[in-house]
Amino acid sequence: MEALTVAVTLGFLLLVGMGGSAGDEAREAAAVRDLLVRLLGPGPAADFSVTVQRSLAAESGLDAYRLSGGGAGTPVRVVGSTGVAAAAGLHRYLRDFCGCHVAWSGSQLHLPQPLPAVPAELTEATPNRYRYYQNVCTHSYSFVWWDWARWERELDWMALNGINLALAWNGQEAIWQRVYLALGLTLSEISEYFTGPAFLAWERMGNLHSWGGPLPQSWHLKQLYLQHRILDRMRSFGMIPVLPAFAGHVPKALTRVFPQVNITQMGSWGHFNCSYSCSFLLAPGDPMFPVIGSLFLRELIKEFGTDHIYGADTFNEMQPPSSDPSYLASATAAVYEAMTAVDPDAIWLLQGWLFQHQPQFWGPAQVGAVMGAVPSGRLLVLDLFAETQPVYIRTASFQGQPFIWCMLHNFGGNHGLFGSLETVNQGPTAARLFPNSTMVGTGMAPEGIGQNEVVYALMAELGWRKDPIPDLGAWVTSFASRRYGSPHQNAGTAWRLLLRSVYNCSGEACSGHNRSPLVRRPSLYMNTTVWYNRSDVFEAWRLLLTATTSLAASPTFRYDLLDVTRQAVQELVSLYYEEVRTAFLKKELPHVIRAGGILAYELLPALDQLLASDSHFLLGSWLEQARKAAVSEAEACFYEQNSRYQVTLWGPMGNILDYANKQLAGLVADYYTTRWQLFMGALVKSLAQEVPFQQHQFEEDVFPLEQAFVLSKKRYPSQPQGDTVDLAQRLFLKYYPQWVAGSF
Repeated sequence: MEALTVAVTLGFLLLVGMGGSAGDEAREAAAVRDLLVRLLGPGPAADFSVTVQRSLAAESGLDAYRLSGGGAGTPVRVVGSTGVAAAAGLHRYLRDFCGCHVAWSGSQLHLPQPLPAVPAELTEATPNRYRYYQNVCTHSYSFVWWDWARWERELDWMALNGINLALAWNGQEAIWQRVYLALGLTLSEISEYFTGPAFLAWERMGNLHSWGGPLPQSWHLKQLYLQHRILDRMRSFGMIPVLPAFAGHVPKALTRVFPQVNITQMGSWGHFNCSYSCSFLLAPGDPMFPVIGSLFLRELIKEFGTDHIYGADTFNEMQPPSSDPSYLASATAAVYEAMTAVDPDAIWLLQGWLFQHQPQFWGPAQVGAVMGAVPSGRLLVLDLFAETQPVYIRTASFQGQPFIWCMLHNFGGNHGLFGSLETVNQGPTAARLFPNSTMVGTGMAPEGIGQNEVVYALMAELGWRKDPIPDLGAWVTSFASRRYGSPHQNAGTAWRLLLRSVYNCSGEACSGHNRSPLVRRPSLYMNTTVWYNRSDVFEAWRLLLTATTSLAASPTFRYDLLDVTRQAVQELVSLYYEEVRTAFLKKELPHVIRAGGILAYELLPALDQLLASDSHFLLGSWLEQARKAAVSEAEACFYEQNSRYQVTLWGPMGNILDYANKQLAGLVADYYTTRWQLFMGALVKSLAQEVPFQQHQFEEDVFPLEQAFVLSKKRYPSQPQGDTVDLAQRLFLKYYPQWVAGSF
């Protein structure tokens, strides 16, 4: 009986987004052909034939593509069951037959001439109904300042990687503004409720309100424009956009208009006080709940249309007011019923982070109450951190509701080489084979993008595989060859060393959150342990430098050389910090001065100079994106300050200090270096004057420096300066011999 229930559940979901007319097929094929032109140019794109045929999909509705043709005078024929499937097939051909590579940091698209023939017709069907992408947080940590040109590149990347389900959450505040105005709130009350752009993710999940706001009216107009273009492009590819729905959080001002409304004030979040957190949650039984939920969804659909899947998170990192299963069931049902009152075909996409984040609260009865409050197949759960702490195992496959196995990987958009590649490689297959599994897809759900591209290349490929990749060492070597445009023995060896070290984290403690001393407020109690042998990082660094003669012309190689050099410097910071701490505890002032001087006055400035050589590692680029989103100088300054707060203090008083740390030129020089220099000065003063070092006093002294950086109007370069290879070699020649000699 249980297996039958699972089959019915999955069968319902497999129907979502399927079907469509011949006109839809033609539109999707045209969208992929346009993608080809953007990617390769009109000349090379003419050597490909792209069509979409729904009939190519397996009986179960699973996406498929077929490759054939190629060779002298013969076009490469790509057929997909959807536009996304055709784009994934195109990417497969470019990757495996042409040795090409498409990534955030750049693409390597040197096509062989003539185009290689597909030896025998190749048909591939995915085992997964869904290949999901994004995290609610990604919209703040990475997407927040994007214009249409940048969104277009991302949507192309998504299509090529076979993504067919993704959040489309731009512009929702404009819809909420209409709804709240209709309910009688004033424009001022609504504006006071919204956070600033860089913190909207947490307002949308009910964690915050007001912080970093208010939102200008121009913001709403721009986001509505963007959302229409994003949705049009997603639908043209055959992707399913996930729109937002009402989760139950409301502005406090609602109580002025409706004094009898039943709301509960939640607890504080993220070390914020109730000026910015302690959100107001509408009681599920209050008659205003379906009114507000329906008003919002009706207005949203009127503006944007719908594909019938909606996202809402009521208890993200917030403990519900009651653990009583009846309360949790009613709270869940209220959200779902507000959806179906407007859209009878609604499916709720729920981030499963709440179950992972507070496992003590979410016992079997509590999880069961949520799962059981929505009809089978109408709740689609993202097992958000499944590569490290999968929830499906301890919830009997979410008690029969379908789920997507997601790799979260990155927190806060941090830089730092990190991954759990073997765990990721095995995870989807293990979930699919789990007894009575209700897994219906794979997903990538990073908080921030633009880092560790090898991890996402692997996960995207796994979305089309029934089994794990048999030899990750060979896979990563091929990855490097494609990325750089030609094989190189030392580059391949370097990547295998990275695979067995920084990309080989395992166990529940693995987290893609960079806690290196480099990016933390200094203290004498920082943890410097790592899960890998640092020797592998330094040897990979050396090997990549030996490949510069052959590969230096490759932009992606230069990017990786910088990133590995950056990682080596991060390791050196930890080692010098350990020496400083040991010398301080032994009261060896000369050693503190020597090691501390190197760390704060030589190593970090050299890192900043290295980072300045690549446009992907510039604070100026991040801030310039924010400024370009504005329509006035005052607005530009406001957006820039939002950006500065996010990557540093993350709140008025350092509430979530350095959570979203980045290693960017300018940020290293004027934020991290400044406080390291203050810390070293405090340690030297303590020993020289024979007075105890007081951490609390240091924190009082350093906060004004951190705050001054946030409030500064200093402009930073948005164009790279210097030569990456030369700067990496200088760092290597200076510090690698010290590493080998162990002279720290």
